[in-house]
Parts: sequence; structure tokens; C-alpha cells
Amino acid sequence: QVQLVESGGGLVQPGGSLRLSCAASGSIFRIYAMGWYRQAPGTQRVLVAHITRGGSTNYADSVKGRFTISRDTALNTVYLQMNSLKPEDTAVYYCTADVQGTVPTATGRYWGQGTQVTVSS
Repeated sequence: QVQLVESGGGLVQPGGSLRLSCAASGSIFRIYAMGWYRQAPGTQRVLVAHITRGGSTNYADSVKGRFTISRDTALNTVYLQMNSLKPEDTAVYYCTADVQGTVPTATGRYWGQGTQVTVSS
């Protein structure tokens, strides 16, 4: 019904930057909140950053001042600019979208497939 496709992950040295993108497509009438979560091996998936349709944002304490979430509402796309990356940022990053579908069965929260971010020298 709705697909989220992520891109932009990879290997980066400590102190470097990456920009993740996530584009939603399918039976979308409107997207409300969008966000990014991450999951490191052996840990639970946790919220990294969140943005409402109106542009209000919130961040995990561990990434405040280093990561910036933004969105292009017209393109149904959310971004995560990650600067000053640290080895502890290594994880699989997942995007989410809270969708109002063009049909009732398409309404709900959707997840991307995940993209690996590895911070290592």
C-alpha cells in the first residue's frame, strides 16, 4: 500500500557526515509525522529524531546538536543530516511515516527497510 525507500547509509570515519533520505510512495493522501529510529546489534530500536507535518522536531539527547531532521512535504520525503559522527552512532537506521491513506486499509505507520550506518576508522 505504502512503501518507504531509504538511501544514504554507508561507512564513514569518526567526525564525518552522512545524509539519509527516505521517500514514501503509494496510496498516500497525507503524511503526518515522520521519523528516524536506529538499532545497534543486541539493542532495542530507539527513536533518533521526529518531525511533525508542521515542522516541529525532537531529538534523542545523544544526537542533539549533531543531527538534523527535515522533510519535503511535497515529495513525501524525510532527511536526516548526521554530522560529527561517532562510533556509537553505528546502527541500522529506519525511517517511519504516519500515513493517512487514500483508502482506509492504507492508513497507519510504515517503516523503511533500514540502511546501515557504520562509523569507524
